[in-house]
Amino acid sequence: MIKHRSILSMMVLLALAFVISSCSKEQSPTTGWNYNDEKNGGFQVAPYEEQETGPGLVLIEGGTFVMGRTEQDVMYDWNSQPRRTTVPSFYMDMTEVRNLDYLEYLHWLKRVYADENPRIIQKALPDTLVWRSKLAYNEPYVNNYLRHPAFRDYPVVGVNWLQARDYCSWRTDRVNEYILVEFGILDYQEAPSSDNHFNTDAYMVPEIQGIGEETDHQLVDISPNGGGYRRARMEDGILLPKYRLPTEAEWEYAALGLIGNTMYERVVERRLYPWNGHITRTDAPGNYGDMVANYRRGRGDYMGVAGNLNDAASITAPVYAYWPNDYGLYNMAGNVSEWVMDVYRPLTFEDMDDYNSFRGNVYKTYVRNNTGAIADKLYNTIYDYDGILEWLNGPVGTTDQGFFRNLSRPLNDDEKKLEADLTSGLEAIKKLNDDRKYEEASDAMAELLEDKLYGNPSETIEIAAELAKGISDFIVAEPGELRTRDVTIEENLNRRNYRKANNINYLDGDYASNYTSDNNWSNWRDDDGTSTSKMYDYGLTSMVNDHARVYKGGSWKDGAYWLSPGTRRFLDEHQSTDDIGFRCAMTRVGSPIGNY
Repeated sequence: MIKHRSILSMMVLLALAFVISSCSKEQSPTTGWNYNDEKNGGFQVAPYEEQETGPGLVLIEGGTFVMGRTEQDVMYDWNSQPRRTTVPSFYMDMTEVRNLDYLEYLHWLKRVYADENPRIIQKALPDTLVWRSKLAYNEPYVNNYLRHPAFRDYPVVGVNWLQARDYCSWRTDRVNEYILVEFGILDYQEAPSSDNHFNTDAYMVPEIQGIGEETDHQLVDISPNGGGYRRARMEDGILLPKYRLPTEAEWEYAALGLIGNTMYERVVERRLYPWNGHITRTDAPGNYGDMVANYRRGRGDYMGVAGNLNDAASITAPVYAYWPNDYGLYNMAGNVSEWVMDVYRPLTFEDMDDYNSFRGNVYKTYVRNNTGAIADKLYNTIYDYDGILEWLNGPVGTTDQGFFRNLSRPLNDDEKKLEADLTSGLEAIKKLNDDRKYEEASDAMAELLEDKLYGNPSETIEIAAELAKGISDFIVAEPGELRTRDVTIEENLNRRNYRKANNINYLDGDYASNYTSDNNWSNWRDDDGTSTSKMYDYGLTSMVNDHARVYKGGSWKDGAYWLSPGTRRFLDEHQSTDDIGFRCAMTRVGSPIGNY
């Protein structure tokens, strides 16, 4: 008994001594080794509490709700059947993106790309001509709405879905660059260029250079393989997740704002709009009867009677106008409709997952070199070669004849030669890209455009400017970014959750869901198996295809029906209007509640 007590006492003393000696180091509960100790390999664990809230964002605490129609279906589309789903917590912009915000984006693009890649700037420019109407005088908005300081706090319009997505990517890089500058890890870049500017993805690959001026005050690397200092990594929790467009489920959930309309888990009132009640006026003391959103009250009534304007806005209104909903989000009904990430399908609610639902997944991976390392960042502009060919000549199997066949006049001889040169050149480039000769394809594309289009001074080719603008809309990657590619079926043979890259058509447009008396696969699909022309007769009876994107909410020119968050419409991702804007979102990592 004494012997056992002596052993026990010795063990206790040893344990106490170990605790005292290592109290300054956090230990692994699974191995007992110290974290952040250069003596045992230097495995670093950064102190971390909560995700920081990015500039302009508010936390949207997630939960379950009934997504879909809350108002009668007056359009008889039957595309928004009620469906219970759960949305995880995320962040969303408090307001729509303003003209001033977008001008900041354009200014940065001019600093970086004006000399070497002006087509990137051209791609980002909003279409100010969306204000024109054949029977209205809207020229003042064409000339002033985007740039005049009187409209700086108004929501940007004329931005298509692709431009909105690109803005989100740019914002990610600028916010993360600012964070690293504030930490002293990077210096301010006074003259960023196309081959030397900060990109978040490229920065996360230590071997890639040209991401800004790194300082001598980077994070200390205590691993034996380190060089004394290192870049910030995902494990440090310094960099924020990517800004992006919200999914349709996220946008609708945030717009309803049920967090202010529940008692425990009971929804007190079933909302039609982002506020309680079935009318669009407030009953708040002091503001009784005021409009709570910017919309068209009736035919020809956009603002009311002089002396008592009903919403005090003839077109759009400043982004902070009216009252926010219970999440603190402004103008989730009215002002402008807003782009979301989803690809449109009328029967999405029949098939969607009941957690974090989204249609539009195209899985990609980084291109790697022969050693297996991630390939260097891009130094050329990358285009959607298939998309350009479709735009020029029209999609196969539809009535859309493309750019050349839709002209109001026949082509002259020089333009016919240009058409032939561009088509044959693009087909050869597409073949190179399909063979994974990415560098050769991008070099050949740059040479083709310079020789046949941009560098062609012929005055007989009047369509050159329109061709240049149209082709710039198909830029998919810019210098300074990492090259990506679609995943292949071959590399996913052992996966059970997915195989192919493009899952837009899953259960709605793919071969398994198509109803046809013709069982010959090759007769109805495109080469990549993603065509929806048979199911939706694109260009004949429907405008639904893989480029149709959902937009949500009512606008300044819509009636009250569209203010309901459950309503949904769609537009081609290359098109824009004078009543569609957007706001950004960001994924919430970690606890769904967080620190407000």
